Order: sequence, then C-alpha cells, then structure tokens
Amino acid sequence: MTTTSPTPAQLRAAVALATRAPSVHNTQPWRFRPLDDGIDVYADRGRQLPVSDPTGRALRVSCGAAVFNLRLALAQLGRVAEVWLMPRPGTPDLLAHVTAGRERPATPEESGLHEAIERRHSNRQPFLDTDVPLDVRAQLMAAARAENAWLDLILGRPALAMVTELVRAADDILLADPAYRAELAAWTRPDRTQPDGVPREAGGPAPEPRDLLARRDFGGPPRPPGRDFEADPLVGVLGGLADSPADDLIAGQALQRVLLTATRLGLATSLMSQPIEVPQVREQLRIGLRRPWPPQLLLRFGYAVPGRPTPRRPVTDVLVTDGEPDEPFAHAQRDRALAG
Repeated sequence: MTTTSPTPAQLRAAVALATRAPSVHNTQPWRFRPLDDGIDVYADRGRQLPVSDPTGRALRVSCGAAVFNLRLALAQLGRVAEVWLMPRPGTPDLLAHVTAGRERPATPEESGLHEAIERRHSNRQPFLDTDVPLDVRAQLMAAARAENAWLDLILGRPALAMVTELVRAADDILLADPAYRAELAAWTRPDRTQPDGVPREAGGPAPEPRDLLARRDFGGPPRPPGRDFEADPLVGVLGGLADSPADDLIAGQALQRVLLTATRLGLATSLMSQPIEVPQVREQLRIGLRRPWPPQLLLRFGYAVPGRPTPRRPVTDVLVTDGEPDEPFAHAQRDRALAG
C-alpha cells in the first residue's frame, strides 16, 4: 500500500500548532522548514534572551515543546512521528527533524492532548484554594515519565519553604541586574495587539512582598482585596535524565506533555523559571531535591477562572525560506551516507 506524504497545507497547519508551545516571556524562539515528509525545527537566535538565557537552554526547552505539538499534529494525520534531535553535528541552530513515519490511527490520549493545544495557556492569576486530587497528581507525574523526564511535586511545608525561598532568592538576584529589568520590560506589551511578548493583563497582578511565590512583574494592576494567591500552592519541578542540549529538547517535550495533560484534566498552570536562570540557585534546588541532574523548570498547578492564550506570530513569520539558514535534514542524511 502506498503511503501518502502530508500535504503542504497539512504541514503548515502543524506548524501553526507548534507555535502554541510555551516560551519564556512568550518570545517564540523558533523557526520551521516544511519538507516533503516532515518539518525541520530551528532556533531563532534573534529571540534568545541574552540575560535570562545566555546558554540557549530555555530556547531549546521551548523548541522541544514545539516538537511535541508537531508529534501530535502528525498523529492526527494518522502518522507516527519520527524525531531526530540535534540531527546535524556542527549546525547548532538545527534542533530537530520531525518526519511522518508509518501509518497508525491516533490514540485516544493523542487526540485528547491534541485538542488541548489551543486551550493551553499560562494563568498568572491567583488560583482557588482547592486541592488537586491524588489521582490527578499521579497523571501529571506519569506524563513526565512518558517523555523520559521527571516531575517532583513539592509536598509538605518544609519542602515548599525550601522552594519558595530559592524562588525569592533568584528573583532578587535577577532584579538587581539592570539588564534583566530592561529585558523584562522589552518583552512586556501594553495590550494584545502585538503577536509576541506578555500582555500586561496576561501577566497577572503586580507582585507584592508578602507573596509566597515571587513572580515576575509585567506591569499588572494591584490585585483586588480578597484575591490573594493560594496559601498552599501545588508546585512541581520538572527535570530530565541528563543535561546536554539534546536533553533540553527532551525536557521541552515532557513539559508540553505535562501542560497539555493538566489542561485536559481541567487544571490551570503557570511557569516559573527564575531559579533555573541563576546557576547557583539552580544547583541549590537540585541538591534540595536530591536529583543527580539539574531541574529545568518550575510549574504551578491548580484550579482557576480560565484566561485567554497569549498571541502568536502568524505562520508566515516563522517559516524558513529556501537558502536560509541551512540545508534541509535530507542533505545531512546524504552527507552521513557519503562519509560512512
């Protein structure tokens, strides 16, 4: 039986879903090249955060999350996605090649996660003081394990105090740097008319000194009386099984699977990366969690009034045109064949 490749229109639709992945400050640091049988994923270095993310770790995590959305898009087309990470040595901006593999109907889980892509968004508002059930917590941790990653849910007052103190310490260190404050301001938007950055109304209320979890200030208004943040937040720490650039991409896929699983289960989520952006604090968090490899991101889970997804750039803005920035992955396969 002849297998039909995805059409250009289907690949562009897949790219549109890929752009719904999360990124720090909604920078959307990715570009995509549709090919005959799939899509190449590139880093967009012009959108890398030089102060918060000088190594490109957060950029790679975001692109990994986009890869997971591509996998779900191909699954909905009845194809198993085959993924090569960092496929061409010496070409660091080519992060992944995702191709349509063998034919197979999408599983119910894949269809459910696919449906959640458009609904998922960061919710920086106060959550309700409603406990997340144990079975829901177990599904979140299982989602990370399914992508060769781990999700530690912070339980108990001593563990939560350790995490919140590290979040505060990292936030204080970052805010002491004028370049960091300028970077944050550069990606804060007054409204939703721009296709990237964080609109003020989506950034949550203005942080207050008494907040248990230190939050970034996107210029939001003071929160109204009686709208305090939850007293006992459910915080998770996500990490991988190693700490190479390819592992960042794996962690990004795990992050997106966890976020989409949470969305399916009716949870609101928000992301915190300040402790990961300060190397010494990241190391202290690793030690506190007794993990052999550094964590990649903190997540907050709970129940809340739904918000709205932040804007995204149109597909035409994220497509790689012929001749830039690199040859397609098929040429790399040819090069390896000639060398071997």
